[in-house]
Amino acid sequence: MADASAEGVPGTGGSGVPVTAPWLRTRLRSAPGTAWALALLVAVTACLAAAFPRVLDRYEDAGLREAARQAGPGKTSFQLFGQQADLTLPEDQREADLRPGTLRSRYDRVRTVAGRPLVVDPAQSAYGVRPTDDPAVPDAWIPRPNGLPAHVHPATQSDLAGHATVRQGRLPRASGQVTARTPEVEAAVTAATADALHITVGAVIHVPGEERAPLAVRVTGILTPRDPGGAYWSTQPLLRTPTLVALPTPDRPKYWLGALLLAPDAAPALLGTTAAPVPYWQLAPDPAALHAHDLDRLRTAVAALESGPGLQLARTYTTPDTDVSTGLDDVFTSFGQLRSGVRPLTAIAAFGTGTVAVVVLLMTGALAADRRRTELALLRARGASLRGLTARLFAETAVIAVPAGAVGLTVALLAVPAGRAGHALWAALAVTLVASAALPVRAALTHRTVRVHGPREDVTTLRPSRRRTVAELTLLVPAAGAVEALRRSGTSGAAGNQLVSLAPVLVGVIAALVLVRGYPFLLRGLTRPAGRLRGVVAHLSLARAGRTSASAVLPLLALLTALTTAAFGGSVLAGVSDARDHAALLSVGADARLDATAPLPSRLPDRIRRLPGVRGLAEVSITDDAKPLDGLEAVPLVGADPAAYGELASRTGLGAFPQGQLRRPARSDAVLPALASPSVASAYGTRPFLVRLPDTSAVTVRIVLVRDATPALSGADFLVVDRTGLPGTAARPTSLLVTGARVSGAALRSAAGSAAGVTVRAEQRARYVDSPLQSGAGRVYAAAVAAGAGYAVLALLLALLRAAPERAALLARLRTMGLTRAQGRRLLILESLPQALLAAAGGALTGWATIRLLAPGVDLTSVALASAQSPLGEAHLRTDPVSLTVPALGVLVVAVGVAGVQAWWSGRRGSVRELRAGDAR
Repeated sequence: MADASAEGVPGTGGSGVPVTAPWLRTRLRSAPGTAWALALLVAVTACLAAAFPRVLDRYEDAGLREAARQAGPGKTSFQLFGQQADLTLPEDQREADLRPGTLRSRYDRVRTVAGRPLVVDPAQSAYGVRPTDDPAVPDAWIPRPNGLPAHVHPATQSDLAGHATVRQGRLPRASGQVTARTPEVEAAVTAATADALHITVGAVIHVPGEERAPLAVRVTGILTPRDPGGAYWSTQPLLRTPTLVALPTPDRPKYWLGALLLAPDAAPALLGTTAAPVPYWQLAPDPAALHAHDLDRLRTAVAALESGPGLQLARTYTTPDTDVSTGLDDVFTSFGQLRSGVRPLTAIAAFGTGTVAVVVLLMTGALAADRRRTELALLRARGASLRGLTARLFAETAVIAVPAGAVGLTVALLAVPAGRAGHALWAALAVTLVASAALPVRAALTHRTVRVHGPREDVTTLRPSRRRTVAELTLLVPAAGAVEALRRSGTSGAAGNQLVSLAPVLVGVIAALVLVRGYPFLLRGLTRPAGRLRGVVAHLSLARAGRTSASAVLPLLALLTALTTAAFGGSVLAGVSDARDHAALLSVGADARLDATAPLPSRLPDRIRRLPGVRGLAEVSITDDAKPLDGLEAVPLVGADPAAYGELASRTGLGAFPQGQLRRPARSDAVLPALASPSVASAYGTRPFLVRLPDTSAVTVRIVLVRDATPALSGADFLVVDRTGLPGTAARPTSLLVTGARVSGAALRSAAGSAAGVTVRAEQRARYVDSPLQSGAGRVYAAAVAAGAGYAVLALLLALLRAAPERAALLARLRTMGLTRAQGRRLLILESLPQALLAAAGGALTGWATIRLLAPGVDLTSVALASAQSPLGEAHLRTDPVSLTVPALGVLVVAVGVAGVQAWWSGRRGSVRELRAGDAR
């Protein structure tokens, strides 16, 4: 009978033969609600775990491609150039090297040099012939801005018909076999070149010859590029757009430089000119094939093609002296630096939320094991082996968890189509394994010894074992090491160090263990004062809180870890937002500003004041070339109205000062009081000194105030004086600093017209988020905080549900002795408050301590500002009060709410059902 009982639930068939119902089917039918709840939890957790690496891949890939897009094809394309042909070679051989057939065969071979993961986009790659010298042409009808003759860039590029539309005329052709002695060839120009150089169809441009007559280039067509921003046209933008070239002389005279697009077969004709033609091949990487996880391999491929085996192979396929030029390695380096600053922060968020999720999964197993303690003890007493019982429990949970994990993985793959599937599969598999093993492992640990009745494990009476003490002390060592490593090296120097990413979690776990150790002493200290109160509710609630099982410390670990992670994540998000706000404020100096290089129109300030949303306006004059003591070093000089400018400085917090100390004295020849930066004050002291202005006038100033920052300027050097004390044009405002909650950039630009440039603080702030990697890291952190909060609430609910049947029975018994419903509600609420208060207060304190400990090593600059130029410098982590208090208060609200709902529900059900004999409580 012992074996039969262990194998299944016995029954009797119609023929009287005993039959055994399958274990799994019986268990699932006995508790369908529990099975569905576990399936939902596993599916959601597996979905989040599988989506996380794919989301990171998507954001990192988008960031890499955006970095390549911002760099432009001129930097990202590979440009292979041959050298000028040896003049000792026969002329026909030099001509053959420039013909399209030869260039095409070499292009087909060299295109294979850049192997995976560096994929070449054939649609944007090209080859052709280009000059090493841009000769000046004698044609006087081409514009000459400073009297200098225009220069031309005669070149050929493959597949011109596939990348341009003929606006006028036709594409150039070559009649017969073109040689270095051919007197005339055909060419086309782009519309931009035609407009700038006044070129029309049929025009003839004469390129100077080399020991021969000039080469006549007849323009047969005007083209419009189909994709001007693509690599085909933008790798060498001169082919598309002409440019004004300034000579390096004091007066910097300029001349026009434009490209002539010859027919490919006409390239040998350039050998007879002073252009000195060379062959080239340009290889454009395919942006869609760039993946951030291949960054190291991409760097290796670029290095090999620039100066390694790839270059040797390219020279074998083309010419022995071919050179390779690209800026793609710089793009990869800058992106790698940005990613190295972002990755550790996202890893901290992932480890924090992942830890809380694992704790919740373990709590579900512990809850199921506690609910079935009597059943499992009876099976062990009747002969069930520990191995067999563990295997059956594992199969029981796996039959629920495996399909749920598969569903979660499928949803994640569909919701986030980009990214690597392997990492998502392993993440979902880990969640499924933890969910499947939580119940059997907990049951095996509890029932390794056969006994029907176990001893009480009250938290106030049970003493921690030596093994637990050793385990806690062992956990303290890596936690302290991780915190110290993060403080010393910072996040940017700890990329890939998973121990450092675990530091906030480990600090939270250590704090949780300390609080659990102190929890019994807290309860014992509260018991005596509660015993002297009138009524039994307070005393009974503390007694009930002390009867909590010692195994219920797991919920406290989950809550503290979740609260610490939420506080850390919320502080990161708040720190990033504050850093961007402050950097934008330092750059603009107000909510908006208008700047001009000359004095502003006198009516412009009144027009700006009348705009909707404008609350204040400060008129300032900025002189960049003011020279103290008639020296060589210039110091920016700001002239402002002390009242308006002082109010602006106080409102923005940028160097507030007493307005009266900066006012101009009544005497016209008096020394002007000045506000200076620390560097200027250190250089010139507090004695009066002369400041020479660009118009040769001068003022005498004396530094009376020193401030680190001022609204008008974001640099480290500045002087601020009363504008009325400045002479001549130096007193007229050149900038307007505008304040207001809803300042419209469009309205300001409309009012200013062409008189001034407009900079809006909100627009400047948006510039700091210039990479999808930045925005993605922010979203990942926000999602991690939200998920951590959700799992924390779930952990609290599981902890309260564990004792729900026992509490319901207690309320039923107490009601038979005269306990009212109001007293019952207070009893349950007060019973749940000690642990909730401990978790809330401990979580807030632990979060604060974690942030203070780790803040010196956490640099948020990469996430907040990235590559955008900012006067802020570094952005460090700071404590966010909202992130500390709101989650802690949420724990209290949920605990009180659940206890109140349970008391209300128990009152509605009545006491008869709870008092039935034989029910296991």
